[in-house]
Amino acid sequence: MPELRLRALQLLTRRDYSRAELQARLAAAAESAEQLEALLDALQSERLLSDSRYAVQRVSARAGRYGNARLRQELRQKGVDDEEIAAALFVGGDECERCRAVWARKFGVLPESAGERARQTRFLQYRGFSGEAIRQVMAGADE
Repeated sequence: MPELRLRALQLLTRRDYSRAELQARLAAAAESAEQLEALLDALQSERLLSDSRYAVQRVSARAGRYGNARLRQELRQKGVDDEEIAAALFVGGDECERCRAVWARKFGVLPESAGERARQTRFLQYRGFSGEAIRQVMAGADE
């Protein structure tokens, strides 16, 4: 167990991990699933492992480029539960403002044709912004 704990701490010193992500990384080195669960529980009780802290840091790092839908999907894939995702997305700020900033960096000019408008909309959808945020940005672009 000391070797497994050392390995976990080495990983956690580089960056935060979600519980599920760290469990997957350490599974091969663990002697048993119970040993791994006990280690993860101990790390959580010592506040060295926290899904909510991981989610907030992940959203803070990526909110400037992506919308809430994409961030939510990424966090779910990493094993973070929905309540912690909702709290982290709240910290990310207003999605419409982020969508407007991404649009301005990428395009910055008004769409002159329906094809160009569709291209800009698809780009923002791929980035995970909601339809409402995209409509507000495109309505603002028309003004």
